[in-house]
Amino acid sequence: MSTGTTLTKERGALDSLLAALALPAGSAAPTQPDWLRALRDQALERVGALTLPSTHDEAWRFTPLAAFARQSFQPLRTPTHLPLEDIKHLCIAEATTRLVFVDGVHAPQLSSVTPDTGLAVGTLHDMLATQASSIQAHLGQHVASTEALFASLNTAFLQDAAVLVIPRDTALAAPVHLLFISTQPEVASHPRLLLVASAGSKVTVIEDYVALSEGTYFTNAVAEVVLGANAQLEHVRLQRESSNAFHMASCAVSLGASSRYHSTSIALGGQISRFDLRVIQTFEGSECLLDGLALIKGEQLADTHTFIDHAKPHGTSRQLHKCIVGDSARAVFNGQVMVRPGAQKTDSAQSSRNLLLSSRAQVDTQPQLEIFADDVKCTHGATVGQLDSDEVFYLQSRGLSERVARNLLTYAFGAEVINRIPVASLRQQLEQTVLEQTTGQP
Repeated sequence: MSTGTTLTKERGALDSLLAALALPAGSAAPTQPDWLRALRDQALERVGALTLPSTHDEAWRFTPLAAFARQSFQPLRTPTHLPLEDIKHLCIAEATTRLVFVDGVHAPQLSSVTPDTGLAVGTLHDMLATQASSIQAHLGQHVASTEALFASLNTAFLQDAAVLVIPRDTALAAPVHLLFISTQPEVASHPRLLLVASAGSKVTVIEDYVALSEGTYFTNAVAEVVLGANAQLEHVRLQRESSNAFHMASCAVSLGASSRYHSTSIALGGQISRFDLRVIQTFEGSECLLDGLALIKGEQLADTHTFIDHAKPHGTSRQLHKCIVGDSARAVFNGQVMVRPGAQKTDSAQSSRNLLLSSRAQVDTQPQLEIFADDVKCTHGATVGQLDSDEVFYLQSRGLSERVARNLLTYAFGAEVINRIPVASLRQQLEQTVLEQTTGQP
Protein backbone atom coordinates (compact mmCIF):
# COMPACT_ATOMS: atom_id res chain seq x y z
CA MET A 1 0.00 0.00 0.00
CA SER A 2 1.50 3.37 -0.97
CA THR A 3 1.16 6.51 1.15
CA GLY A 4 -1.05 8.08 -1.49
CA THR A 5 -3.56 5.24 -1.47
CA THR A 6 -7.12 6.32 -0.74
CA LEU A 7 -8.53 4.51 2.25
CA THR A 8 -12.14 3.61 1.72
CA LYS A 9 -12.79 2.27 5.20
CA GLU A 10 -14.57 4.98 7.19
CA ARG A 11 -13.03 5.48 10.62
CA GLY A 12 -14.05 8.99 11.59
CA ALA A 13 -11.20 11.12 12.89
CA LEU A 14 -8.58 8.73 11.49
CA ASP A 15 -9.80 9.31 7.93
CA SER A 16 -9.39 13.04 8.45
CA LEU A 17 -5.87 12.57 9.79
CA LEU A 18 -4.85 10.28 6.95
CA ALA A 19 -6.19 12.74 4.41
CA ALA A 20 -4.19 15.50 6.04
CA LEU A 21 -1.00 13.51 6.18
CA ALA A 22 -1.31 12.24 2.63
CA LEU A 23 -1.25 15.79 1.31
CA PRO A 24 1.83 17.54 2.68
CA ALA A 25 2.22 21.25 2.02
CA GLY A 26 3.98 22.42 -1.10
CA SER A 27 5.19 20.22 -3.91
CA ALA A 28 5.50 16.46 -4.02
CA ALA A 29 7.56 14.75 -1.36
CA PRO A 30 11.30 14.57 -2.08
CA THR A 31 12.78 11.37 -3.43
CA GLN A 32 13.37 8.87 -0.64
CA PRO A 33 15.41 5.66 -0.55
CA ASP A 34 13.60 2.35 -0.87
CA TRP A 35 14.08 1.42 2.79
CA LEU A 36 12.46 4.67 3.94
CA ARG A 37 9.49 4.25 1.60
CA ALA A 38 9.07 0.69 2.89
CA LEU A 39 9.19 1.94 6.49
CA ARG A 40 6.44 4.45 5.78
CA ASP A 41 4.29 1.95 3.89
CA GLN A 42 4.53 -0.58 6.73
CA ALA A 43 3.48 2.09 9.21
CA LEU A 44 0.50 3.05 7.06
CA GLU A 45 -0.61 -0.58 6.98
CA ARG A 46 -0.47 -0.65 10.77
CA VAL A 47 -2.63 2.47 10.90
CA GLY A 48 -5.16 0.70 8.72
CA ALA A 49 -5.42 -2.06 11.30
CA LEU A 50 -5.73 0.23 14.36
CA THR A 51 -8.52 2.32 15.82
CA LEU A 52 -8.53 5.46 17.92
CA PRO A 53 -7.78 4.55 21.57
CA SER A 54 -10.72 4.68 23.97
CA THR A 55 -11.19 4.53 27.72
CA HIS A 56 -11.75 0.78 27.29
CA ASP A 57 -8.02 0.51 26.53
CA GLU A 58 -6.10 0.17 29.79
CA ALA A 59 -3.39 2.63 28.74
CA TRP A 60 -6.00 5.28 27.91
CA ARG A 61 -8.67 4.68 30.53
CA PHE A 62 -8.16 8.07 32.20
CA THR A 63 -7.73 9.98 28.92
CA PRO A 64 -10.92 10.15 26.82
CA LEU A 65 -10.37 11.29 23.22
CA ALA A 66 -13.98 12.22 22.41
CA ALA A 67 -13.06 15.89 21.96
CA PHE A 68 -10.20 14.92 19.65
CA ALA A 69 -12.40 12.55 17.64
CA ARG A 70 -14.82 15.39 16.87
CA GLN A 71 -12.10 17.41 15.14
CA SER A 72 -11.26 17.44 11.46
CA PHE A 73 -7.65 18.48 11.00
CA GLN A 74 -6.49 19.48 7.55
CA PRO A 75 -3.12 19.51 5.77
CA LEU A 76 -1.04 22.64 5.84
CA ARG A 77 -2.22 24.36 2.65
CA THR A 78 0.04 27.41 2.76
CA PRO A 79 3.39 27.28 4.56
CA THR A 80 3.81 29.99 7.17
CA HIS A 81 6.62 32.49 6.65
CA LEU A 82 7.69 34.08 9.91
CA PRO A 83 10.19 36.92 10.29
CA LEU A 84 12.96 36.28 12.79
CA GLU A 85 11.59 39.10 14.96
CA ASP A 86 8.46 37.05 15.65
CA ILE A 87 10.38 34.24 17.32
CA LYS A 88 13.14 36.14 19.12
CA HIS A 89 11.35 35.72 22.43
CA LEU A 90 11.45 31.95 21.89
CA CYS A 91 15.19 31.77 21.26
CA ILE A 92 17.50 30.47 23.98
CA ALA A 93 20.55 32.62 24.59
CA GLU A 94 22.97 29.77 25.28
CA ALA A 95 22.03 27.81 22.14
CA THR A 96 24.28 28.51 19.15
CA THR A 97 22.63 25.82 17.03
CA ARG A 98 18.89 26.15 16.39
CA LEU A 99 16.72 24.10 14.04
CA VAL A 100 13.24 25.56 13.50
CA PHE A 101 10.09 23.95 12.10
CA VAL A 102 6.91 25.97 11.54
CA ASP A 103 3.66 24.00 11.39
CA GLY A 104 5.75 20.90 10.71
CA VAL A 105 7.82 22.40 7.88
CA HIS A 106 11.52 23.20 8.20
CA ALA A 107 12.23 26.95 8.22
CA PRO A 108 15.88 27.40 7.18
CA GLN A 109 15.61 31.20 7.38
CA LEU A 110 14.89 30.91 11.11
CA SER A 111 17.44 28.20 11.81
CA SER A 112 21.05 28.74 12.78
CA VAL A 113 23.81 26.11 12.72
CA THR A 114 27.23 26.94 14.07
CA PRO A 115 29.96 25.35 11.92
CA ASP A 116 32.98 23.50 13.25
CA THR A 117 31.28 22.17 16.38
CA GLY A 118 31.57 18.59 15.14
CA LEU A 119 27.82 18.15 15.33
CA ALA A 120 26.03 16.75 12.28
CA VAL A 121 22.57 18.36 12.29
CA GLY A 122 19.91 19.01 9.69
CA THR A 123 16.70 17.73 8.16
CA LEU A 124 16.21 14.12 7.17
CA HIS A 125 16.41 14.99 3.47
CA ASP A 126 19.73 16.79 3.85
CA MET A 127 21.30 14.34 6.29
CA LEU A 128 20.64 11.27 4.17
CA ALA A 129 23.51 12.37 1.92
CA THR A 130 26.11 12.08 4.70
CA GLN A 131 24.57 10.01 7.53
CA ALA A 132 22.55 7.41 5.65
CA SER A 133 23.94 4.40 7.56
CA SER A 134 23.23 5.89 11.01
CA ILE A 135 19.77 7.01 9.96
CA GLN A 136 18.79 3.68 8.44
CA ALA A 137 20.08 1.80 11.49
CA HIS A 138 17.92 3.75 13.93
CA LEU A 139 15.03 5.58 12.27
CA GLY A 140 11.79 3.78 13.07
CA GLN A 141 13.63 1.02 14.94
CA HIS A 142 13.10 2.16 18.55
CA VAL A 143 9.56 3.51 18.84
CA ALA A 144 7.10 0.73 19.66
CA SER A 145 4.57 1.43 16.93
CA THR A 146 3.00 -2.02 16.55
CA GLU A 147 0.07 -1.05 18.76
CA ALA A 148 0.66 2.72 18.94
CA LEU A 149 -1.61 4.55 16.55
CA PHE A 150 -0.09 8.00 16.81
CA ALA A 151 3.52 6.80 16.46
CA SER A 152 2.52 4.82 13.37
CA LEU A 153 0.81 7.89 11.90
CA ASN A 154 3.99 9.88 12.40
CA THR A 155 6.13 7.25 10.68
CA ALA A 156 3.67 6.73 7.84
CA PHE A 157 4.03 10.29 6.64
CA LEU A 158 7.57 11.07 7.66
CA GLN A 159 8.89 14.13 5.82
CA ASP A 160 10.70 17.00 7.58
CA ALA A 161 12.51 15.28 10.45
CA ALA A 162 15.26 16.73 12.61
CA VAL A 163 18.40 14.56 12.68
CA LEU A 164 21.31 15.02 15.09
CA VAL A 165 24.42 12.84 15.09
CA ILE A 166 27.08 13.64 17.69
CA PRO A 167 30.43 12.10 16.67
CA ARG A 168 32.46 9.86 18.93
CA ASP A 169 34.15 11.58 21.91
CA THR A 170 32.65 14.97 20.99
CA ALA A 171 31.48 17.21 23.84
CA LEU A 172 29.32 20.19 22.87
CA ALA A 173 29.55 23.11 25.26
CA ALA A 174 26.41 24.88 23.98
CA PRO A 175 22.93 23.34 23.95
CA VAL A 176 21.12 22.52 20.69
CA HIS A 177 17.65 24.04 20.38
CA LEU A 178 15.00 22.24 18.31
CA LEU A 179 12.06 24.60 18.00
CA PHE A 180 8.69 23.38 16.71
CA ILE A 181 6.26 26.29 16.25
CA SER A 182 2.52 26.05 15.59
CA THR A 183 0.81 29.05 14.02
CA GLN A 184 -2.26 27.90 12.09
CA PRO A 185 -5.52 26.45 13.45
CA GLU A 186 -7.02 23.13 12.30
CA VAL A 187 -3.64 21.89 11.04
CA ALA A 188 -2.03 18.53 11.80
CA SER A 189 1.78 18.44 12.03
CA HIS A 190 4.02 15.46 12.74
CA PRO A 191 7.44 16.47 14.08
CA ARG A 192 10.12 13.78 14.12
CA LEU A 193 13.49 13.71 15.89
CA LEU A 194 16.33 11.23 15.55
CA LEU A 195 19.26 11.80 17.92
CA VAL A 196 22.31 9.56 17.87
CA ALA A 197 24.93 10.28 20.54
CA SER A 198 27.99 8.25 19.62
CA ALA A 199 30.31 6.65 22.17
CA GLY A 200 31.90 9.09 24.58
CA SER A 201 29.92 12.10 23.36
CA LYS A 202 28.20 14.71 25.53
CA VAL A 203 25.39 17.08 24.53
CA THR A 204 22.39 19.06 25.80
CA VAL A 205 19.32 19.11 23.54
CA ILE A 206 16.18 21.20 24.05
CA GLU A 207 13.09 19.87 22.27
CA ASP A 208 10.62 22.76 22.36
CA TYR A 209 6.96 22.84 21.23
CA VAL A 210 5.36 26.29 21.25
CA ALA A 211 2.35 28.15 19.83
CA LEU A 212 2.04 31.66 18.46
CA SER A 213 -1.76 31.61 18.64
CA GLU A 214 -4.52 30.04 20.74
CA GLY A 215 -6.02 28.03 17.89
CA THR A 216 -7.08 24.39 17.88
CA TYR A 217 -4.56 22.18 16.06
CA PHE A 218 -2.87 18.80 16.37
CA THR A 219 0.80 18.06 17.06
CA ASN A 220 1.87 14.42 16.78
CA ALA A 221 5.54 14.14 17.74
CA VAL A 222 7.96 11.22 17.84
CA ALA A 223 11.57 11.18 19.07
CA GLU A 224 14.10 8.36 18.93
CA VAL A 225 17.24 8.74 21.03
CA VAL A 226 20.26 6.43 20.95
CA LEU A 227 23.19 6.70 23.36
CA GLY A 228 26.44 4.88 22.68
CA ALA A 229 28.85 3.63 25.33
CA ASN A 230 29.74 6.33 27.91
CA ALA A 231 27.63 8.94 26.10
CA GLN A 232 25.90 11.64 28.15
CA LEU A 233 22.71 13.43 27.16
CA GLU A 234 20.74 16.18 28.88
CA HIS A 235 17.35 16.12 27.16
CA VAL A 236 14.96 18.96 27.99
CA ARG A 237 11.46 18.64 26.55
CA LEU A 238 9.07 21.60 26.71
CA GLN A 239 5.42 21.37 25.74
CA ARG A 240 3.93 24.86 25.79
CA GLU A 241 1.28 24.53 23.13
CA SER A 242 -1.98 26.43 22.81
CA SER A 243 -4.47 25.60 25.56
CA ASN A 244 -6.84 24.49 22.79
CA ALA A 245 -4.35 22.19 21.05
CA PHE A 246 -4.06 18.41 21.03
CA HIS A 247 -0.53 17.17 21.64
CA MET A 248 0.37 13.47 21.31
CA ALA A 249 4.01 12.48 21.65
CA SER A 250 6.27 9.51 22.19
CA CYS A 251 9.98 9.20 22.87
CA ALA A 252 12.05 6.00 22.80
CA VAL A 253 15.54 5.95 24.34
CA SER A 254 18.18 3.22 23.97
CA LEU A 255 21.02 3.29 26.51
CA GLY A 256 24.49 2.00 25.75
CA ALA A 257 27.04 0.70 28.25
CA SER A 258 27.77 3.14 31.11
CA SER A 259 25.80 5.89 29.36
CA ARG A 260 23.89 8.60 31.23
CA TYR A 261 20.52 9.99 30.15
CA HIS A 262 18.79 12.84 31.99
CA SER A 263 15.36 13.89 30.78
CA THR A 264 13.43 16.90 32.08
CA SER A 265 9.92 17.12 30.64
CA ILE A 266 7.67 20.13 31.26
CA ALA A 267 4.01 20.10 30.17
CA LEU A 268 2.16 23.42 30.27
CA GLY A 269 -0.18 23.62 27.27
CA GLY A 270 -2.69 21.56 25.38
CA GLN A 271 -6.37 20.86 25.77
CA ILE A 272 -5.35 17.18 25.80
CA SER A 273 -1.68 16.22 25.93
CA ARG A 274 -0.12 12.78 26.12
CA PHE A 275 3.57 11.89 26.43
CA ASP A 276 4.85 8.30 26.29
CA LEU A 277 8.51 7.88 27.28
CA ARG A 278 10.23 4.49 27.03
CA VAL A 279 13.83 4.01 28.16
CA ILE A 280 15.56 0.68 27.51
CA GLN A 281 18.88 -0.30 29.08
CA THR A 282 20.50 -2.31 26.32
CA PHE A 283 23.92 -2.70 27.97
CA GLU A 284 25.27 -2.89 31.53
CA GLY A 285 25.93 0.03 33.82
CA SER A 286 23.73 2.73 32.30
CA GLU A 287 22.10 5.53 34.28
CA CYS A 288 18.69 7.07 33.66
CA LEU A 289 17.21 10.12 35.40
CA LEU A 290 13.68 11.20 34.50
CA ASP A 291 12.23 14.45 35.87
CA GLY A 292 8.77 15.66 34.92
CA LEU A 293 6.39 18.49 35.72
CA ALA A 294 2.83 19.06 34.51
CA LEU A 295 1.36 22.46 35.35
CA ILE A 296 -2.24 22.68 34.12
CA LYS A 297 -5.48 24.52 34.86
CA GLY A 298 -8.92 25.19 33.37
CA GLU A 299 -10.14 21.94 31.83
CA GLN A 300 -6.78 20.74 30.55
CA LEU A 301 -5.81 17.08 30.64
CA ALA A 302 -2.13 16.07 30.79
CA ASP A 303 -1.21 12.37 30.60
CA THR A 304 2.33 11.04 31.08
CA HIS A 305 3.22 7.36 30.67
CA THR A 306 6.79 6.20 31.29
CA PHE A 307 8.44 2.80 31.02
CA ILE A 308 11.97 2.13 32.27
CA ASP A 309 13.22 -1.26 31.10
CA HIS A 310 16.18 -2.58 33.09
CA ALA A 311 17.22 -5.36 30.75
CA LYS A 312 20.87 -5.64 31.85
CA PRO A 313 22.73 -5.72 35.20
CA HIS A 314 24.08 -2.75 37.15
CA GLY A 315 21.52 -0.24 35.89
CA THR A 316 20.44 2.83 37.83
CA SER A 317 17.26 4.85 37.41
CA ARG A 318 15.76 7.76 39.32
CA GLN A 319 12.40 9.28 38.50
CA LEU A 320 10.58 12.29 39.97
CA HIS A 321 7.29 13.33 38.40
CA LYS A 322 5.19 16.21 39.73
CA CYS A 323 1.78 17.57 38.79
CA ILE A 324 0.28 20.92 39.79
CA VAL A 325 -3.39 20.83 38.91
CA GLY A 326 -5.86 23.71 39.22
CA ASP A 327 -9.50 24.48 38.42
CA SER A 328 -11.17 21.44 36.81
CA ALA A 329 -8.02 20.11 35.16
CA ARG A 330 -6.90 16.47 35.30
CA ALA A 331 -3.42 14.97 35.34
CA VAL A 332 -2.51 11.34 34.72
CA PHE A 333 0.77 9.64 35.52
CA ASN A 334 1.60 5.99 34.87
CA GLY A 335 5.18 5.06 35.62
CA GLN A 336 6.31 1.49 35.05
CA VAL A 337 9.73 0.10 35.99
CA MET A 338 10.61 -3.41 34.85
CA VAL A 339 13.63 -5.38 36.05
CA ARG A 340 14.11 -8.33 33.75
CA PRO A 341 15.58 -11.74 34.67
CA GLY A 342 19.33 -11.43 34.98
CA ALA A 343 19.33 -7.65 35.54
CA GLN A 344 21.00 -8.03 38.93
CA LYS A 345 22.31 -5.07 40.95
CA THR A 346 19.61 -2.80 39.52
CA ASP A 347 19.04 0.32 41.64
CA SER A 348 15.76 2.11 40.89
CA ALA A 349 13.65 4.71 42.70
CA GLN A 350 10.45 6.37 41.49
CA SER A 351 8.40 9.15 43.07
CA SER A 352 5.09 10.67 41.95
CA ARG A 353 4.11 13.82 43.86
CA ASN A 354 0.96 15.73 43.02
CA LEU A 355 -0.54 19.02 44.20
CA LEU A 356 -4.23 19.89 43.84
CA LEU A 357 -5.02 23.61 43.82
CA SER A 358 -8.81 23.26 43.86
CA SER A 359 -11.47 20.84 45.05
CA ARG A 360 -12.37 20.09 41.42
CA ALA A 361 -8.88 19.17 40.24
CA GLN A 362 -8.05 15.48 39.70
CA VAL A 363 -4.91 13.35 39.57
CA ASP A 364 -4.69 9.66 38.69
CA THR A 365 -1.26 8.25 39.49
CA GLN A 366 -0.07 4.66 39.03
CA PRO A 367 3.57 3.90 39.89
CA GLN A 368 4.37 0.28 39.04
CA LEU A 369 7.25 -2.10 39.68
CA GLU A 370 7.75 -5.46 37.96
CA ILE A 371 10.81 -7.26 39.29
CA PHE A 372 12.11 -10.57 37.93
CA ALA A 373 15.56 -10.51 39.54
CA ASP A 374 16.41 -11.09 43.20
CA ASP A 375 19.49 -8.92 43.84
CA VAL A 376 18.02 -5.46 43.29
CA LYS A 377 17.14 -2.29 45.16
CA CYS A 378 13.83 -0.80 43.95
CA THR A 379 11.39 1.65 45.56
CA HIS A 380 8.41 3.69 44.48
CA GLY A 381 5.84 5.99 46.03
CA ALA A 382 3.05 8.43 45.27
CA THR A 383 1.32 11.31 47.07
CA VAL A 384 -1.70 13.41 46.14
CA GLY A 385 -2.86 16.33 48.24
CA GLN A 386 -3.39 20.03 48.72
CA LEU A 387 -1.07 22.58 50.26
CA ASP A 388 -0.18 21.94 53.88
CA SER A 389 -2.28 24.26 56.03
CA ASP A 390 0.47 24.45 58.67
CA GLU A 391 2.97 25.67 56.07
CA VAL A 392 0.49 28.27 54.83
CA PHE A 393 -0.15 29.42 58.40
CA TYR A 394 3.58 29.64 59.09
CA LEU A 395 4.13 31.98 56.17
CA GLN A 396 1.10 34.04 57.17
CA SER A 397 2.61 34.39 60.64
CA ARG A 398 5.63 35.95 58.95
CA GLY A 399 3.50 38.66 57.38
CA LEU A 400 2.44 37.17 54.05
CA SER A 401 -1.15 37.15 52.90
CA GLU A 402 -2.82 33.76 52.43
CA ARG A 403 -2.79 34.19 48.66
CA VAL A 404 0.90 35.07 48.53
CA ALA A 405 1.74 32.21 50.90
CA ARG A 406 -0.09 29.71 48.72
CA ASN A 407 1.56 31.04 45.58
CA LEU A 408 5.00 30.82 47.15
CA LEU A 409 4.52 27.22 48.28
CA THR A 410 3.10 26.19 44.90
CA TYR A 411 6.01 27.82 43.10
CA ALA A 412 8.51 26.02 45.35
CA PHE A 413 6.79 22.70 44.63
CA GLY A 414 7.33 23.09 40.87
CA ALA A 415 10.72 24.74 41.10
CA GLU A 416 12.32 21.52 42.34
CA VAL A 417 11.99 20.06 38.85
CA ILE A 418 12.73 23.26 36.94
CA ASN A 419 15.94 23.83 38.89
CA ARG A 420 17.35 20.61 37.41
CA ILE A 421 17.35 22.06 33.88
CA PRO A 422 20.99 22.77 32.97
CA VAL A 423 20.28 25.93 30.89
CA ALA A 424 20.13 29.12 32.98
CA SER A 425 18.04 31.33 30.70
CA LEU A 426 15.50 28.57 30.18
CA ARG A 427 15.21 28.01 33.92
CA GLN A 428 14.47 31.71 34.35
CA GLN A 429 11.78 31.64 31.64
CA LEU A 430 10.06 28.66 33.21
CA GLU A 431 10.32 30.03 36.74
CA GLN A 432 8.51 33.14 35.54
CA THR A 433 5.85 30.98 33.87
CA VAL A 434 5.27 29.06 37.09
CA LEU A 435 5.03 32.29 39.08
CA GLU A 436 2.42 33.62 36.65
CA GLN A 437 0.33 30.44 36.66
CA THR A 438 0.45 29.36 40.29
CA THR A 439 -2.35 31.53 41.62
CA GLY A 440 -4.32 30.47 44.68
CA GLN A 441 -7.56 28.69 43.79
CA PRO A 442 -10.51 27.84 46.01
